[in-house]
Amino acid sequence: MADWWQRKCPSKKLKVGDILIVAAITKALSESGGTRNLSPSLKLTNSIILSVLSNPSLHPSNKLHFFLWSRSHSSSPPPSAAAYSSLFRTLSRPTHLHHVPALLHSLKQDSLLLDSRSFKLLLYASILSSNIDLALQLLDYMQDHGTNLEPHIYNSVLVALVRKNQVPLALSIFFKLLDSNVDGFDSNAANELLVALRKAGMKMEFIQVFDKLREKKGFAFDTWGYNICIYAFGCWGDLGASLTLFKEIKLKEKEFLDFGSCGAACSSVGPDLCTYNSLISVLCKVGRVNDALKVFQELKEGSGHEPDEFTYRILVQGCSKTYRVHDATMIFNEMQNNGFCPDTVVYNSLLDGLFKAKKVTEACQLFEKMVEEGVKASCWTYNILIDGLLKNGRPEAAYTLFCDLKKKGQFVDGVTYSIIVLQFCREGQLEEALQLVEEMESRGFIVDLVTITSLLISIHRHGRWDWTERLMRHVRESDTVLSVLKWKAGMEASLNNPKSKREDYSPMFPSKGEFSDIMSFITNARDVTPDLHHTSKFQDKESSSSKIDEWSSSSHMDKLADHIESSLSTSQLFTPSRAQRVQEKGPDSFDIDMVNTFLSIFLAKGKLSLACKLFEIFTDAGVDPVSYTFNSIMSSFVKRGYFSEAWAILNQMGENLCPTDIATYNMIIQSLGKMGRADLASAVLDRLLKQGGYLDVVMYNTLINALGKAGRIDEANKFFEQMKSSGINPDVVTYNTLIEIHSKAGRLKDAYKFLKMMLDAGCPPNHVTDTTLDYLGKEIDKLRYQRASILSEREDPSRT
Repeated sequence: MADWWQRKCPSKKLKVGDILIVAAITKALSESGGTRNLSPSLKLTNSIILSVLSNPSLHPSNKLHFFLWSRSHSSSPPPSAAAYSSLFRTLSRPTHLHHVPALLHSLKQDSLLLDSRSFKLLLYASILSSNIDLALQLLDYMQDHGTNLEPHIYNSVLVALVRKNQVPLALSIFFKLLDSNVDGFDSNAANELLVALRKAGMKMEFIQVFDKLREKKGFAFDTWGYNICIYAFGCWGDLGASLTLFKEIKLKEKEFLDFGSCGAACSSVGPDLCTYNSLISVLCKVGRVNDALKVFQELKEGSGHEPDEFTYRILVQGCSKTYRVHDATMIFNEMQNNGFCPDTVVYNSLLDGLFKAKKVTEACQLFEKMVEEGVKASCWTYNILIDGLLKNGRPEAAYTLFCDLKKKGQFVDGVTYSIIVLQFCREGQLEEALQLVEEMESRGFIVDLVTITSLLISIHRHGRWDWTERLMRHVRESDTVLSVLKWKAGMEASLNNPKSKREDYSPMFPSKGEFSDIMSFITNARDVTPDLHHTSKFQDKESSSSKIDEWSSSSHMDKLADHIESSLSTSQLFTPSRAQRVQEKGPDSFDIDMVNTFLSIFLAKGKLSLACKLFEIFTDAGVDPVSYTFNSIMSSFVKRGYFSEAWAILNQMGENLCPTDIATYNMIIQSLGKMGRADLASAVLDRLLKQGGYLDVVMYNTLINALGKAGRIDEANKFFEQMKSSGINPDVVTYNTLIEIHSKAGRLKDAYKFLKMMLDAGCPPNHVTDTTLDYLGKEIDKLRYQRASILSEREDPSRT
């Protein structure tokens, strides 16, 4: 018996009498009643208490109850640190951790210190079980007792908090760690924190951590850290910071290779493939696709790295998004030739780009190739197909595809329904749209704000005010409709009784100069670009070196980095993503989403004054307008010929640091054309392209129309040729415009040529085409009559 017990509890050698006491206590605790079975006259020693707590056959709750009983027992010695450690190790399981805080309090009362092993077990157990409060309590306890924890413990806690999505707590640990001046801060922990901050969109916190790390002595970013920061700053539009960091990492690589300036202590840090991918992605995000393609060439030719599937994916997405479908197709083909198999995302990007460029035939062929290659199509693939067919005048094909997918019961989601609902709304088929929404809900799809507001706009546009109640009946499972209608009621009350902070008769958009001064606005817009405090540090640090290394493997990137100020000034001015009416950012964007929706309703009804009143009320209330908001009002002003007011809106857009998009520039060109200042169009276009902008179908049509009506027919024809060479197929608006401007200019042969070109391209005419052709026919008849009159005069001079 004694030998067996000694093997079970080898912590200390016990006397035979003590072993019998331990056995009796163990038996009593195991039976019903627990500590109530123990005799009050029982004499305990630290060895006996430790032996009981070390017994693996006892349940943890029995051990805890025994420990508390022994601590309050009058004849028991004070608890030892070893007893606490044994109990803490027993309780370091997720189901028993809730007992630990009370024991920590008892440990403080007994003036004992938690040992390192028990602390680590409890800390890791609390993190793994997401008991973050206990983890922080343990850290505070150890710090309060003056224990210098090893840096890797803090790093482990920091990483664990990040991976448990406890970013704010991880941030507090980070700053506490820096304030404690603990050496040995791990770059991996810092990198994980930076990644989490970027993904959470915590820009200011990211900048704080970044600045603190750069200031900390003994800490140096590794390649991964540089890549994270390059990508993050680029995603937030700070291209200058990304370029500077690239220049910095290249300088460190050069120092390492030279081995003279930093010695053996210098670690190997330099651009890798991920660095180039990050930079290419950043350049595409800010619309600098030309630069991205040049960096892509440098990557292949002199960097020592080869592009991977992510490189090709980024470029196909960037080129497709900015209507560079020729480049996107070439990169797609190169990707396949180099042995990479494009995945669904790559096919979807190119498919979307082809539809946007009006290349319907090529898009359908690409989809067939996708199926033949065995690449699985997703819901998003079919959504692109359906939306692309609708926007390219193929509604029957789109609806047939939608119905086929429904029958198969796959590849249909809420977005698919929303696309078809929106098309019904455009065509005025409200009954069908509402029925489809009811079907959408019955299938378990969420009727989102985009669908609801599209229905609302259509209802108001067709004057069916009574149908808002039907909307509530059709959408029963969502609170969104109720929220929208409550917002509508509140808005109408505000419009009837406005409480404006502005003085009477003060202009909502104060005019600053003339609209014809648009060029000075675009040129000097860099003055209103946000100046992040870390940017000036970069500029001060890097301004001394402006020479370009002729032997550099990335000379174009070096050139961009040496023009940091220019990059910073332009990267914030233009966004390649076209503004959306609904931001889809949840409750944070609900107010501005509704403002945009009712602006669309009022402006479609021609109620400009009511739209301006709505804009004034909600901007005074603190709702920040977005690009779509400014574009909507400015578009209405331009259509009515209020150019000075439109110019004032553009000024306010710049003051609000609201980036322009392709729609903004379309309106600028349209305004210049209506003002008879088509001579400025090329200058505006040049500025757009320098800012990373691009030309879409609407922009080409706007330019052709503005130049044609100004009598600059040859320039209009050049843009038409450029449009085709860039990979964009002209649409019916393009051909109608060309036929009209050539007819009015008396160039009837050219007008007829464009008509034939339109028919050969399979572009279906519309009612505008009929009107244009009527005018062309009259001009041709007039010309024939003039020619017949001239011939008759030549044959019979006496008639003159």
